[in-house]
Amino acid sequence: MSRGTAAERMVPTPLVAASHQRPLVSGDRVFSVIAYGAAALIMLIAVIFIIALFIPALPAITKFGLGFFTSRTWDPVRNQFGALTAIYGTLVTSAIALLIAFPIGLGAALFLAEDARLSLVRGPLSFLIELLAGIPSVVIGLWAFFILTPLMRDKVDPFLQHTVGFLALFKGTPTGYGFLTAGLVLAIMVLPIMIALSRDVIRAVPRELREASLALGATNAETIWSVILPYARVGITGAVLLSLGRALGETIAVTMVIGNTMQISASLFASGYTLPSVIANEFTEATGNVYLGSLFYLGVVLVLITIVVNVLARLLIWRFSGSARASA
Repeated sequence: MSRGTAAERMVPTPLVAASHQRPLVSGDRVFSVIAYGAAALIMLIAVIFIIALFIPALPAITKFGLGFFTSRTWDPVRNQFGALTAIYGTLVTSAIALLIAFPIGLGAALFLAEDARLSLVRGPLSFLIELLAGIPSVVIGLWAFFILTPLMRDKVDPFLQHTVGFLALFKGTPTGYGFLTAGLVLAIMVLPIMIALSRDVIRAVPRELREASLALGATNAETIWSVILPYARVGITGAVLLSLGRALGETIAVTMVIGNTMQISASLFASGYTLPSVIANEFTEATGNVYLGSLFYLGVVLVLITIVVNVLARLLIWRFSGSARASA
């Protein structure tokens, strides 16, 4: 009898077990409510933001329609507006930024991920990259305005004009302001993103592939060129697209050095406009529903382009991450 009683005492009754589970179940429910509520709140904020951006743009959308994208006119006096000039400036400066930043960023990423000979430099270099990413854009804009612009006007632009001035890209009067300077500033600003993402992608390449290539007698350079880069190309493309998303939306630094002129020119020395710089320069002067609506319309265009670019970039990176995990 005593042994049976002891055994019975050791086995918890359903009532006792349930009493122990109730706080846990209740805590799970509270956590689920908070988590789902936070996710729903983020989605709600995004929807409200898009609606709040779209409604003020309706006067311009109604008046100009899709012709807004193909019109070069920007005349507040006659209430005629078009986005083509700003779209052109945005694409040109972003393309310049990627052309400059890509080889530098990829080289730095390969060094950080692959070169073990100078391992002591990796830490300080990674810190400098993170530090560069944290510098406010207005500070970079001030540096570009007072340091880079005179340097471009007095040294770089005249040199390019003297050496390759026969090309239409380098014709015109060097002023220091324009597409080339703005693109260079953007390249500096997107470098940290490109380096960090490309480094992580390269590190995710399975070690077995590296070791197999080296075991077959390939050099480090041949392994990087023939094995690592082909395997990581999808993820690197995603890193480039994410950098493009940053370049498309940059405002203050570009506004300070691009010259802010509504024109389409083949010369990289020419002044221009980007979508963000138009909004930043003219929102305080916008009078009337059509003028203000056109600025909001530019904002809608910029948001849509940025969303598409970032979604594509994320899809590519997720695809690469999935293939890397499968190979591992």
